[in-house]
Amino acid sequence: MTISTKEPDFTAPRQNLVEIEKVMVELDYLKRQSERLDLINQLHGRMAGVLSLTGMIEAYSVWLMPLISHELIGYNNSARQKRHLFCSGHGPHRRKTIAFAERLINGEVQFDKPYINENGHFAYKWVFETMEDAGILLILKKGMELSEDEMDLLNHSLEILAESLQRGLEYEELFERASNDPLTGLSNRRVFDERIGGMMDSANRYNNPLTMIAMDLDKFKAINDNLGHQAGDDVLVSVANVLSSAVRSTDLLVRFGGDEFVLVLDNTDLKSARVLAERLCSAVNDLDVWADDNTRLGVSIGLAELKKGESLKEWMERADDILYHAKAQGRSRVAHK
Repeated sequence: MTISTKEPDFTAPRQNLVEIEKVMVELDYLKRQSERLDLINQLHGRMAGVLSLTGMIEAYSVWLMPLISHELIGYNNSARQKRHLFCSGHGPHRRKTIAFAERLINGEVQFDKPYINENGHFAYKWVFETMEDAGILLILKKGMELSEDEMDLLNHSLEILAESLQRGLEYEELFERASNDPLTGLSNRRVFDERIGGMMDSANRYNNPLTMIAMDLDKFKAINDNLGHQAGDDVLVSVANVLSSAVRSTDLLVRFGGDEFVLVLDNTDLKSARVLAERLCSAVNDLDVWADDNTRLGVSIGLAELKKGESLKEWMERADDILYHAKAQGRSRVAHK
């Protein structure tokens, strides 16, 4: 009988363990990649059905919240004057968070590294290379800082958001062209038709006053005839700026065409509307535009507060009648009934 003196080989089990560890690491990597791909597909799905920039920022925030808890996501595009802030907070804390975000966007606080830490709040900013002077701001909940994996997820997901935002910009430009008067930038009749019904329903439901200001420029034809159509266009733009500076975001200011404008004042009675109308009349006079030595630009204004049960057609016809009463009284004045 032969007895082997060969020593046992312990390297094979060790090599097997190393191979198993490699396989396990690879499987873990593939699992994480699969989970990441699933998340990205979910983001694609959320963004696909959204058209507005505001909706896109909100949809992205909702998708991100379970993954990275945050207080605010902001989008700023200086070149196109677009800014949207979506904050998940409430009350005074919400106001503070938004004020902090606006300071960061306005450059009042400088990023000397990838993030800013202010009183335990971490703020990160990304600039999109594919979009002009545009970027995303992310403010995290207090005491949080992004890990490498979270940064990687954000960088990947922001590429998708950037593509969606570009689509949103193009859509909003098309919508604005269709909704705005190309000369003055004011809303057009289409916007009036879309909004006025809701404003009337709300006024009737909550018993709030709603007043229409119908305006027609005086001596505008003489401006065009004597000074030329370019001068007439410049006058319309100047008048539109005067009117725009006096209205609130809840009001509805529309250029109906030519030299006619309509302003619908939300939650405003006839007395308050008259005060504003007198100011507008004076402001147009202060533009000091003359067609000749004896012919000065002005505006005639008619005021009509919505009556209970009155239809839109009846209301508009009444405002129009009051407007032409102002013209008959000598122009550049306010009339009401």
